[in-house]
Amino acid sequence: MAGLQQVAVPLTGFEAPLSEIEQTIQTNVRKFAQTVMEPLGVKLDRMKAAAAIAPDSPYWQIFPEFAKLGLPLEALLQMPDGERGRLIPMIFEELGAGDGGLAISLGASMLPWLIIYATGKTALLERYPEGSRIGCWGITELDHGSDTLDFGRMCAQPGSDYGRPNCVVRPDGDAFVVEGQKSAWVSNGTVAQLCLLYAAFDDGSGEHKHCVVLVPLDAKGVSRGKPLEKMGQRALPQGEIFFDKVRVPADHLLAGTGRPYDQALCAVLCEANAMMGSVWIGAARRAYELALDYAHQRKQGGVPIIEHQNVRYRLFHMMRKVEAARALNHRVHLFNATAPAAALQGSIATKITSTQTALEVASDAIQIFGGNGVACEYPLEKLMRDARASMIEDGCNEMLAIKGGTLLIDSVRIRERSK
Repeated sequence: MAGLQQVAVPLTGFEAPLSEIEQTIQTNVRKFAQTVMEPLGVKLDRMKAAAAIAPDSPYWQIFPEFAKLGLPLEALLQMPDGERGRLIPMIFEELGAGDGGLAISLGASMLPWLIIYATGKTALLERYPEGSRIGCWGITELDHGSDTLDFGRMCAQPGSDYGRPNCVVRPDGDAFVVEGQKSAWVSNGTVAQLCLLYAAFDDGSGEHKHCVVLVPLDAKGVSRGKPLEKMGQRALPQGEIFFDKVRVPADHLLAGTGRPYDQALCAVLCEANAMMGSVWIGAARRAYELALDYAHQRKQGGVPIIEHQNVRYRLFHMMRKVEAARALNHRVHLFNATAPAAALQGSIATKITSTQTALEVASDAIQIFGGNGVACEYPLEKLMRDARASMIEDGCNEMLAIKGGTLLIDSVRIRERSK
């Protein structure tokens, strides 16, 4: 270290100076993440899935505690585009550093209102005020999985058919009827009270059509499956939703077939994938923080292990990956907030980069912890399990990469070359 000036870098890295408002919000969300989310996530991780959502479960405290931060979606959407594009990734990074599963639960709960605002159907806010119910995004299906995100069939094999949908919406007089089910991977599916439902639309024409409807989950004919037992993100409740001739009013249609549906799906995917990028940067950062602290405390070979070349070499690459993933995520959020149209390929890029980084950094952190890294007494093994699940949710990374790559095709250039 002789002759080198050591510069202290804040947890959120090589950022330009934050405004006073940004600093205040970041500090408040970080405190919430550290004091509420992290210990709650550990408790829920060790509970059976059914017990984790029982009436006496500590899970239910997450929503009123988050509300105390005073960050309603409506207020965030009313901010100047550039300010919103900077602030939202900071908020969700802090939430992800607290607990990835709970961060996804909070984010998924906002999605019905995000699309209400995006589609201008704000008259529905009189019946469903923002924050009055827990929300969910009902899109994944038992037989289709990531196919449900493939509007435009960018990932389909030529000549193939995705087969019959598992959930169908049909017009019925002055209302719509929902019939079928959504799969066990619906985030908040077992606890939500309002569903943003993306489903097939059957108008009798025999054509493949889709729509987006808002479904109150206390409606007659709605039932739930068992809470899903899973390897990671156990603090995030997931499970099936069944619809048995569920009637919803006509004004609950948020997007009809064709282009409106594609736009609504693109909008939620752009936001959800970019948010996922922020959350899992937070998880990666937390793994790095834990490893850096441990390397200063743990002694081997007569010295703190950070004095060993291989350990600090590994730590540097962990830091580098977190910084690179964060830089991409912030650029995508800012671009999507300020550009005339959001770029889905950017949101996909940050989702894939951040989730891969979270897994790699958590794995390296376990290596630095040694045997303690795989012990349940320490937080690293949970972080790695949570990160592994992130590479599948909101569209598996492989399918998203194909979709993102397809969006790079310039059809005009292709047509010109074919002349």
